[in-house]
Amino acid sequence: MPLFKNKTRTPPELVRHVHQLLLLLGTKSDSKDNKREEKNLADLSKTILDIRTVLYGNGESEPIPDACSQVTQEFFKEDTFRLLVLFLPNLELGARQDATHVIANLQRQRINSQIVASQYLEKNLDLVDTLINGYEQDGDIALTYGAVARECIRHQCVARHVLGSDHMKKFLDYIQLPNFEIASDALSTFKELLTRHKSTVSEFLSQNYDWFFEEYNTRLLESNSYFTRRLAIKLLADMLLDRSNSATMVRYVSSVSNMVILMNLLRDSNKTIQYESFHVFKLFVANQNKPPEVVNILVTNRNKLLNFLGDFNFEKADEQFQADKQQVISEIISLGNKDPNGTSLDNCEEKC
Repeated sequence: MPLFKNKTRTPPELVRHVHQLLLLLGTKSDSKDNKREEKNLADLSKTILDIRTVLYGNGESEPIPDACSQVTQEFFKEDTFRLLVLFLPNLELGARQDATHVIANLQRQRINSQIVASQYLEKNLDLVDTLINGYEQDGDIALTYGAVARECIRHQCVARHVLGSDHMKKFLDYIQLPNFEIASDALSTFKELLTRHKSTVSEFLSQNYDWFFEEYNTRLLESNSYFTRRLAIKLLADMLLDRSNSATMVRYVSSVSNMVILMNLLRDSNKTIQYESFHVFKLFVANQNKPPEVVNILVTNRNKLLNFLGDFNFEKADEQFQADKQQVISEIISLGNKDPNGTSLDNCEEKC
């Protein structure tokens, strides 16, 4: 056995060691120090894994709350959290995954009933900007920053910052990136922003209604990408059906141009898109204060809509879907037999 054993570091010492290694690795070195840098990187990876074990346990024993609190306090005390986030692109994949798990766990840790990460990020929102801008990076780095961003968005102060920034317009670009994995991840973060914090989302939609839904409709709902259309219509339904967004829902379903888009989506060749579109279209029909223009279109296209809905079904449809469909049919029938100067369903695509 060796004469001397490596001393086991306490939880705070592990974090301080990470801090020192990050500072060392963050400084430029010449080619002669490559071996030393490799050694430091290996040491950093091991120490991050040790911290992950403290926070999550080792499979045989549960994490110790006091040790988790010590790690959390130390991470935010000397800005080690910032150093680790900024260094993520330089880590090997395995170490980066361990670091991501550590960062995620820190978002949930409470000290004296206070979530320290939330307080820290509220004072360091530029770090949030770095995470969102990570979608402009390549491959795994973009996905890593996206995963970390979603963990941080669990804090309302972070979500409010992103919703109130130009990042929301950038997301419309990220969602349509040619890299499918990054586009999917960006849409996941976009959805998190628009569904997690009810009051903040309601305020955002109210204050940004015009530009947001104009862009949402033309760039997402009318996208050439099946993937984009399918997930965008599902997210739209989630937003409009949320009670906290009732004012936005009434405004959206009172628009003729919005209804025309939904009628076109009902005609999509994909059954899933038709099904998701129905859940938004039914809101236009159920609106008890339909504007005359909306009524006109529904009446003009009544026969086509009734024929479509009569045959419309979905293999995963449940009793609620059948009830909703019957209610929509009944409402359309009740609109009467008048023949207004509406827009024919056949011409909707040209008039969008």
